[in-house]
Amino acid sequence: MKELPRKIITLKKKPPVSEPAKEPVGDGMIRLNRYISNAGICSRRDADDLISKGLITVNGEVVTELGRKVTLDDEVVFEGKRLNPEKKVYLLLNKPKGFVTTSDDPFAGRTVMELVQGACPERIYPVGRLDIQTTGLLLFTNDGDLAKKLTHPSYEKKKVYHVQLDRDLLQEDMEKIASGIELEDGLIAADDIHRTDQSDARQVGIEIHSGKNRIVRRIFEHFGYHVEKLDRVLFAGLTKKDLPRGRYRFLTPHEISYLKMS
Repeated sequence: MKELPRKIITLKKKPPVSEPAKEPVGDGMIRLNRYISNAGICSRRDADDLISKGLITVNGEVVTELGRKVTLDDEVVFEGKRLNPEKKVYLLLNKPKGFVTTSDDPFAGRTVMELVQGACPERIYPVGRLDIQTTGLLLFTNDGDLAKKLTHPSYEKKKVYHVQLDRDLLQEDMEKIASGIELEDGLIAADDIHRTDQSDARQVGIEIHSGKNRIVRRIFEHFGYHVEKLDRVLFAGLTKKDLPRGRYRFLTPHEISYLKMS
């Protein structure tokens, strides 16, 4: 029997679900109603209604013209608040040593922005800081409201660090850290502190919500210890599980909802 020719079907490779899709902007101009809709204010049809009522300003000027086009650099304001037309992005990096946490310092050497370069078309920036020698969890986003919420002291977002000291941590020092100590910028107390390895008293876990600069290192330096290694293993409920050093991943919808609600 003569064999029939086989039909070859080529399947298109789908992009990873965690990677935000790029939205083409053509010549760099975008219709104002689309700009407003992308900012999450309302639908395009409702945006036209806001425009026609004179409720939108562009670069300080009230705009009522439907079909008006703007650029991503224009300042579009509604109810006194500047709108951000970019899709909200939330990315978690397991930071290695040797990278500075900055997004805009041209003299900083290697920065964390190199590690997330090309991750998404949106302009993201790190939330908070980890010093150049500290490793662990660092969140990136373009959601200014959430960034403020995660870094403002009043929200008391929990952070957990694994610390390796140059010598055994004394029980009396651990108790003092838990009770609270006075540093040059005020009183600080750990929410929890314990040895992570009962056979090695240099290995310590410390939970703290303060966002003060180099706070964990300064706590131990206060007692004459030198921090050899410092790793942030938990930040605002997010962990390093299945995230190798130097790699990043996008947050799940559940994680994003948790951050916004907690």
